[in-house]
Amino acid sequence: MKKWISLLLFFTSILLMSFAFNKKKKVVFFGDSITQMGVDKGGYIRLMEDLIQSENLSNEFELVGAGIGGNKVTDLFMRLEKDVLSQQPDMVVIYVGINDVWHKRLSGTGTDYAKFASFYDVIVKKLQAAKIKVIVCTPSVIGERKDHSNEQDGELNLYSNWIREYAKSNQLPCVDLRNEFQQYLIANNPSNEEKGLLTTDRVHLNSKGNLLVAQTIWKALKQIK
Repeated sequence: MKKWISLLLFFTSILLMSFAFNKKKKVVFFGDSITQMGVDKGGYIRLMEDLIQSENLSNEFELVGAGIGGNKVTDLFMRLEKDVLSQQPDMVVIYVGINDVWHKRLSGTGTDYAKFASFYDVIVKKLQAAKIKVIVCTPSVIGERKDHSNEQDGELNLYSNWIREYAKSNQLPCVDLRNEFQQYLIANNPSNEEKGLLTTDRVHLNSKGNLLVAQTIWKALKQIK
């Protein structure tokens, strides 16, 4: 009888170990309207799923969007528990900063530099305390002119530089979307247009923009063990 019980326990443990090894990594994308639209057909999250499938890794990743239009870093902080921590993800990709800069001109709000840094750090620390791996992204563009003449390029660069340095100091993977967009526009915007190459309206992504974001984030994401 003891022998059968031992065998049963052995095979049960093997089954449980197999289940644990086959568990998908849940990745939550935490951000604003760009991420909210990322779950739509043709959005960057859906395109990333296609990339994952093309590499036969669909059994390893589950992608979840947690974006809300108009969100700034303070909004992400307020809904961190409800929209992210409650899902118990393995990884979280933070893609925020556009509205923190853009809304200063658009609606007289936005987030000042020091406040942005403070709230961003708290979000990361809370995720890390829950044993969640964090990937950060620099904000992409507010205007597509390649010669640094977009009205808010200076501030966008300032916030992006802070994210780069923060990631380096805290040993976090950093997806530098700001740099990727700038390099693309230098190579592909000879007429110095302010929209239409990667965005529909200077900010929100068109099909090429969604693909660029999907490819860039996936390249970093698949390196994380």
